[in-house]
Amino acid sequence: MSDRTELPAAPLDIEAWTCPAPVRDRPRVVMGHGGGGALSAELVQQIFAPAYGGETLSQMGDAAVLSLGGARLAFSTDSYVVRPLFFPGGSIGDLAVNGTVNDLAMSGARAAYLSCGFILEEGVELETVTRVAEALGAAARNAGVEVATGDTKVVESGHGDGVYINTAGIGVVPEGVDLRPQRVVPGDVVIVSGAVGVHGVAVMSVREGLEFGVEIESDCAPLGGLVETMLAVTPDLHVLRDPTRGGLAASLNEIAAASGTGVVVREREVPVPPEVANACAILGLDPLYIANEGKLVAFVPREHADAVLDAMRAHPLGRDAAVVGEAVEAHPGMVVARTSLGGTRVVDLPIGEQLPRIC
Repeated sequence: MSDRTELPAAPLDIEAWTCPAPVRDRPRVVMGHGGGGALSAELVQQIFAPAYGGETLSQMGDAAVLSLGGARLAFSTDSYVVRPLFFPGGSIGDLAVNGTVNDLAMSGARAAYLSCGFILEEGVELETVTRVAEALGAAARNAGVEVATGDTKVVESGHGDGVYINTAGIGVVPEGVDLRPQRVVPGDVVIVSGAVGVHGVAVMSVREGLEFGVEIESDCAPLGGLVETMLAVTPDLHVLRDPTRGGLAASLNEIAAASGTGVVVREREVPVPPEVANACAILGLDPLYIANEGKLVAFVPREHADAVLDAMRAHPLGRDAAVVGEAVEAHPGMVVARTSLGGTRVVDLPIGEQLPRIC
């Protein structure tokens, strides 16, 4: 007989259970590494940043702000692998322009020039390539930006997915504009420019052949004009982000972590269209984590918040702008949502992505 004292088994805590996938210590890349969440951050922080080095890269913004020849430039690059290539409200060509234009706008810059690289899969129809190129050109003209240079590569059949695109862009940052998360302070007001979750649900609906009783169109749009309208009220905006991969939740978490402040979101104030809310309820998704392509989130000093909000609502791309929360001293680095029932929940940085291949 053993003389050990047998301790009673601990009760099962089902609420503490977590899904084991994706596993962070896998030796291979998983889809979550491209989702804009915690896995993406670890990939950048543990592999790319140490390999590249450099003070400019350490800014980790949507665009790098650098000095060249006496000018302050914003410089950004992004790659687009959306599936399908065409969806309600846009295409991979629209995304390739607006995504990079918006990354530059989040630093206060209006995009001036883009580069464009096409990676084509052998066998893709030239009619499809033509449609994508024409959509890209039209989007560039609409955004007031010129495609100045580019490149084309072809990979063997079965080694791509029709068309992938990379765009890089440059623009000039106006004097007196300093947009970065480190400027956020407790008391800043959090404003979103409109309804969230629209792009991700629009892409998913056509990819999976889902119907929600009404067609949902992507919000894909260039935000440079809206940002200029906001800066005309005051150049003292603290930070802007376009909540693409990982949605509003990922952007708020990144800002909270970089600024060392907490963020409180009033869940009922976040504008979510009924069709998006219904789709998310059916599929078990959270609108705060779904990608957007024509929205921004701003942290604005409280004394300027009302004027900035009024200016945004006067602009076509900001007419549904809303105050959704504030930066606080409590729980630094953490985002908390106050629910419609009066409780609170932690809005954590997602591990991967609810909806992959949406941009």
